[in-house]
Amino acid sequence: MSKEIIQIRDLKVHYPVRSGFWNRITDYVRAVDGINLTINEGETYGLIGESGSGKSTTGKAIVGVEKVTAGSIIYKGKDITKASNRRRLNYNKDVQMIFQDSMSSLNPRKRIEDIIAEPIRNFENLTTDQERDRVQELLDIVGMPGDAIYKFPHEFSGGQRQRIGVARAVATNPKLIVADEPTSALDLSVQAQVLNFMKHIQQQYDIAYLFISHDLGVIRHMSENIAIMNRGRLVEVGTKQDIYNNPVHIYTKRLLAAIPRVDVEHREEHKKHRLAVEAEYQNDQKKWYDKDGRVFPLQKVSPTHYVAEPASEVANLKESN
Repeated sequence: MSKEIIQIRDLKVHYPVRSGFWNRITDYVRAVDGINLTINEGETYGLIGESGSGKSTTGKAIVGVEKVTAGSIIYKGKDITKASNRRRLNYNKDVQMIFQDSMSSLNPRKRIEDIIAEPIRNFENLTTDQERDRVQELLDIVGMPGDAIYKFPHEFSGGQRQRIGVARAVATNPKLIVADEPTSALDLSVQAQVLNFMKHIQQQYDIAYLFISHDLGVIRHMSENIAIMNRGRLVEVGTKQDIYNNPVHIYTKRLLAAIPRVDVEHREEHKKHRLAVEAEYQNDQKKWYDKDGRVFPLQKVSPTHYVAEPASEVANLKESN
């Protein structure tokens, strides 16, 4: 059985809204409003949601880019949100991030050698020769030519830059990588190459991924367990089979119905289904969200499947199953 590597407990990231002459806080934007996740060693956990759902903020909070308002991030049994700077340093070494925009995440003024070596310099004390050997090794791992170390980011294609981003992320031998939409800016053919390459890296180094995306096809290809996020909360959590074969929450059904279909014979049928799901989503909000428009707490439907619905609705689901 795989060991838990990280537990997210009631995580909240709220941004204050200020107004008036005195610029006082009058409200909060609840970007992440109390979510729970558990990621095991070596697994890929998918986090899905539309723009503004809070999924990227969740990833950034985990790696420390966004400040946590409340809740806990427990890594190897220790609450990192309350950890000392020394323990936090070890956590920062073990948890890395791959960003969506490979161009903006790579310093255009630096050569690739310095870009990849930066995290190594932060956590290890290597000689110049040892550092260069390590950078060359990482470039070999991600399938980049050796002379890439002398070049700048703009000299590479989007797929190559994303490979460089992966090389930088694995430079510190991390245990968990938060991958925030790592292939969304790439062509489909290049997407497949990068995804398969990331799977290879995962198997080789036993890395866990929190894979964040709005693309359900990509998540299905990469993930064993999946969480659906909407309005800062999780609306449905389960295995790949739970989410794709037995979706319950209307938001999950809406995302699945929006997946493009290539089979011409059933195109009209899929269109009708998509319109019916959208009508249900628009017309029956009171069932799926509370009086303030917030997502209900998750309720257990099966040992692996959780849905954000009133307890009475979940009881009906269990009876029907």
